[in-house]
Amino acid sequence: MRELVCADMSDSNRSICALLVGEFEEDRRLVYETFEEAGWRLLEAPDRKRALRHLDNDLIQVVITTCEVPNWDWKRVLRNLRRMSRPPQLIVTSRTADERLWSEVLNCGGYDVLPQPFRKDEIQRVIAAAHRQYDPGVNVAPRRATNSSASVA
Repeated sequence: MRELVCADMSDSNRSICALLVGEFEEDRRLVYETFEEAGWRLLEAPDRKRALRHLDNDLIQVVITTCEVPNWDWKRVLRNLRRMSRPPQLIVTSRTADERLWSEVLNCGGYDVLPQPFRKDEIQRVIAAAHRQYDPGVNVAPRRATNSSASVA
């Protein structure tokens, strides 16, 4: 289980905390680099048990999940989130994202679908927009990276 904790987490620049659920073999590095450059916090859980532990113990505003997580598809994730007093926004990822999936996710109460392979600008846009829905009025614009060669922990 990995966690990326970015340096600038002060109250004056409140940061997004997101949970990445599932297997993201090819896209993981780009997601981590995007979060690090933006100054956001990213937690990771490969399965339902670890994801629920994070949801119980951490203030998570956005959950990013693949369509299929072992024993926990995105619809079950959404049902679990709805039980929370302040549920995070759900973003579903898919390599085969089509209009039907987008429609289904939105109609069921998810926030958005993020197509794979990911693009850094699209990750930033979707995550920031989802966070604004979770906590309106908070500025979560990505901070400018001081070092262009971000590393993944």
